[in-house]
Amino acid sequence: MQAESESQLLLGDHWSRSEVDETAFRDARLGRRFGDLLRCLSDRMGGTIPLACQDWASTKAAYRFFSNPKVEEGDILAGHLKATKARYVASDGPILVLQDTTEFTYQRRNPHDVGFTKSVNSGRDKSGRLRHHAVCGILMHSSLVVTEEGLPLGLAAVKFWNRDKFKGTAQLKRKINPTRVPIEAKESVRWLDNLRQSVALLGQPDRCVHVGDRESDIYELYCLAKDLGTHFVVRTVVDRLAGIGDHTVKTEMHEVPSAGMHSIEVRVDNDTVERVTLDIRFKRIHVCPPIGKQKRYPALDLTVIHASEVGGPLGRKPILWKLVTDLEVADLDAAIEKIRWYSARWKIEVFHKILKSGCRAEDAKLRTADRLANLVALFCIVSWRVMWMTMMARAAPDADPAIAFTATEITILDRLVCDSGNRRAKPGTLQLYLTKLSRLGGYLARTSDPPPGNTVVWRGLRRLVDIQIGAELATCG
Repeated sequence: MQAESESQLLLGDHWSRSEVDETAFRDARLGRRFGDLLRCLSDRMGGTIPLACQDWASTKAAYRFFSNPKVEEGDILAGHLKATKARYVASDGPILVLQDTTEFTYQRRNPHDVGFTKSVNSGRDKSGRLRHHAVCGILMHSSLVVTEEGLPLGLAAVKFWNRDKFKGTAQLKRKINPTRVPIEAKESVRWLDNLRQSVALLGQPDRCVHVGDRESDIYELYCLAKDLGTHFVVRTVVDRLAGIGDHTVKTEMHEVPSAGMHSIEVRVDNDTVERVTLDIRFKRIHVCPPIGKQKRYPALDLTVIHASEVGGPLGRKPILWKLVTDLEVADLDAAIEKIRWYSARWKIEVFHKILKSGCRAEDAKLRTADRLANLVALFCIVSWRVMWMTMMARAAPDADPAIAFTATEITILDRLVCDSGNRRAKPGTLQLYLTKLSRLGGYLARTSDPPPGNTVVWRGLRRLVDIQIGAELATCG
């Protein structure tokens, strides 16, 4: 108890307290333990559980927490989900809900304790036949709530699962037509589940625009969005029947004239930035449900947007985005807005990168899928925090630094890093102190450098915690 009190005294009013709901756990002690673990693992981001806990008693308590059958990922994320809703209510304008799936790969002596994610080709045997092996791991499907400016407000829904055996889509198609299988019997139902959970949590469904890649091109999702009164922008891959069913969407879009051109910057494989010009076409089309499901689902009027790169680039495929949305598109500006919303989908890829590279979630040594899911759920909160700090300094550079830093952290940053040489950031602003923090993580802060990214932010946070503990101990002496 004395060591815990000293730890709380050293760390002060930690940000993690607003992301914890101790009442969500079946036992109040579990809620308090989770608060301690979130604080320790966020302060030692990327470190192991023993490194974060520092002693055997705390480490053993952490292992017991993650393996406790009374602890579920929903309990761990309950406080964060409430905080996400509060930030959502306080925001204005349309909000993007980005959905995507990622997998966490592990190597275990007994992989059945964790489960499998996919089957991969492992070369050929001596007779020349292809060999395959199942990859051990868990999968996570998450919904990240962001503003139009790209500021992450938090997670609205998360689902974890694994597979006892992975047969592969090609093998399943030999026995059954996937289009005839109800969506409830497919893993794809996760897109619908997260849509429902997000709307139920956030409320005001008309404000939300759910954004997904080609994997989310599911007709049932479009119907559900209409039933819930919410919206979507999805990159489509299926060429569906249109009109009265005598032609397809692709055929109808071939006859649509260009609405105009739009220039964007893209980063190509050699890490250089190119400016490309997109030819944009759009049309409101009457889309039919899939054959075999026409009795269950109605036809929908959807807007189809095609953005194709003008000219033939060398060394890469030309850009071709085919988007579908339930929203009306009246002119070129409205079409560009929907394209910009879809391009924000990359934010959830960044979120997953922080989980794997910053928190190093795939380095965890916990033995079972349930324990790993609990740990990754905790890491989700830590990853959101890093991403929020990075983007907040860009969305509101002149904001008060107190929204992200404690008074002690601000004092330490002032003593460690001078005010000059911080990319001309205004004194006393959030941008200035995030730049100082990033310099602790190796950011050079040259005038020509881009704004600090997530990597230097999480490195800076780790160093700042160590420096703060040292400063507090020196004061106590």
